[in-house]
Amino acid sequence: MMDAAQAFSPSYALARQKFLAACVAAGIPVESHPLALRGADGEALAMDVARDGPADAERVLIVSSACHGVEGHCGSGVQVHALHDTAWRKAARDAGVAVVHIHALNPHGFSHGRRVTQENVDLNRNFQDFAAPLPVNKPYAKLHALLLPPQWPPAPRDQEALEHWIAKHGMGEFQTAVTQGQYAFADGMFFGGQAPTWSQRTLRQVLRQHAGRARRVAWIDLHTGLGPSGLGERIFAGRNDPAAYARASAWWGGGGATPVTSIYDGSSASALLNGLMWNSIYEECPQAEFTGIAMEYGTEPLMEVLTAMRGDHWLHLHPEAAPELAQSIHQRMRAAFYTDTAAWKQRIVDQAREALFQAAEGLRG
Repeated sequence: MMDAAQAFSPSYALARQKFLAACVAAGIPVESHPLALRGADGEALAMDVARDGPADAERVLIVSSACHGVEGHCGSGVQVHALHDTAWRKAARDAGVAVVHIHALNPHGFSHGRRVTQENVDLNRNFQDFAAPLPVNKPYAKLHALLLPPQWPPAPRDQEALEHWIAKHGMGEFQTAVTQGQYAFADGMFFGGQAPTWSQRTLRQVLRQHAGRARRVAWIDLHTGLGPSGLGERIFAGRNDPAAYARASAWWGGGGATPVTSIYDGSSASALLNGLMWNSIYEECPQAEFTGIAMEYGTEPLMEVLTAMRGDHWLHLHPEAAPELAQSIHQRMRAAFYTDTAAWKQRIVDQAREALFQAAEGLRG
């Protein structure tokens, strides 16, 4: 088995190289969906899809990375390690499960160290019916100017005003207001877009092709940035359906050792969100029984993560910023979503591996 630390990469270009090489070594074909933009170092960008298992499998497990681009350092590492893990691959085969790896759902964000897509859209808020009225986030409208002030770091007056809002309304209300998704400020944070992004359209095509005939589908979507450092929270990903939640808890709960949390009952570190990616599986694969989780690994405290994101968005709006400031913002953003230590990476892989085996057993049942 590959050493855990070796599976992770400091750049999108190297992560993609390792993923493609792992697929070649495993004898797994890759379908590449190119994005007509270049990466931070001029490299080609693509959403790469590898299916490890028969095309007609009735049980399909989707493993996806980089929905939020910069979080792909972690997700790609998990995928590369899994492709080198012969024991895991045999377990999936024995359970009759085809594993579909979707590498870099948001390759542009991954390459450029941003959480959002090239459209400045949070992909996990983009799965809305854009023909219908979009959700209105009134609290975010009041916070927008404070989150992205004229200068960075924020002037004392701006910082004090933001802290006053948090003190008045509470940290929970602040997290919800900022992160649930908003559809009015195209230059703002957690913007869900006004139309489907390239990543959304491409993902839907992949789902139809690889899960459109499956009887049972599971999905582990890999994320970072919430919760205690190195802890992988298993967040139920699906409609507010008690039967599906019970099934996810039975599969991934570990008899209480690894509880599955929910945004619906307040047990998750995540707020209740809009336009989530899992909406697509119901629409593209209506024939399948679906069971999913987001595997959310902690890095830095919540306020540090949000501050890093504020700086990243500010820099996007101010490309004229001094190179030293830009570099510090990029470094802070990376640290908020990727802990580059061997110990953290080992914890990530250990928990992901456990969840993969649990998913195969769940799908077998």
